[in-house]
Amino acid sequence: MSATADPLLDPEAEEGGPKEDRHFVTALARGLAVLACFGRGRRMLANHDIAEACGLPRSTVSRLTYTLTKLGYLRFVEESGKYALGTQTIALGSMALGGLDVRHIARPALRAVAQASNASVGLGVRDRLSMRYVDCQRGPAAISLNLDIGSRISLARSAMGRAYIAVCSDQERAALYEELKAYDPLAWPALRDGLDKAVREHREIGCCTSFGEWQDTVSAIAVGFHPGGGLPPMSINCGAPTVITDGRFLMEVARPRLIEAVRGLDGVMGT
Repeated sequence: MSATADPLLDPEAEEGGPKEDRHFVTALARGLAVLACFGRGRRMLANHDIAEACGLPRSTVSRLTYTLTKLGYLRFVEESGKYALGTQTIALGSMALGGLDVRHIARPALRAVAQASNASVGLGVRDRLSMRYVDCQRGPAAISLNLDIGSRISLARSAMGRAYIAVCSDQERAALYEELKAYDPLAWPALRDGLDKAVREHREIGCCTSFGEWQDTVSAIAVGFHPGGGLPPMSINCGAPTVITDGRFLMEVARPRLIEAVRGLDGVMGT
């Protein structure tokens, strides 16, 4: 299922959002979805680009971009006739990242694992049905994953996402399973098998794996943890293109270092 099929953004949805949630404000969700369209490689977008990405009518997108521009969350670039993120969005993102002190605490450990494994090591948090990088360190390899702070990857197929799910409470995991099932019912049986296996892996060998399951050319492992301090679970991955690193190397060399690094971050922010 594509991102344009998100039921929360259905143009025919009631203003109150899904019928079972009268507190859900669809207009707000659509505005935030417009902002989420921007990212690496998508720094400037026209209304029709946003409409296609969100699955919304252009008239709706036009009103949303007008409002977001008036509020400073978008800016209109006259030369290209497209929109870019405004200073209000940048300030909001900076404040959010600034509140994640765990990034600064974790950075030396991430860097050490990246250097020792000659791979990319990332710290991620959940963003709906994706994982979003909030920090990334790279080893000396000439070839590395094209991922950086702000990048989003699959929750269900990536090692990072699977490790997050593995350390969730049973209640939160069940809720995520329901969301994933509703998002893509046809793919769900296979996804469920992969996630159940990942939860067992995390418990038995200390990490989750994704060898060619997120992308054919990528091998990765990840470990989830609870930073404490009121922050949600997070996870740290270690991965590289398969042309330079295979699953065996990650399991034998990188896994012990990654597990040790994450052990030092569990509960680091306090209660």
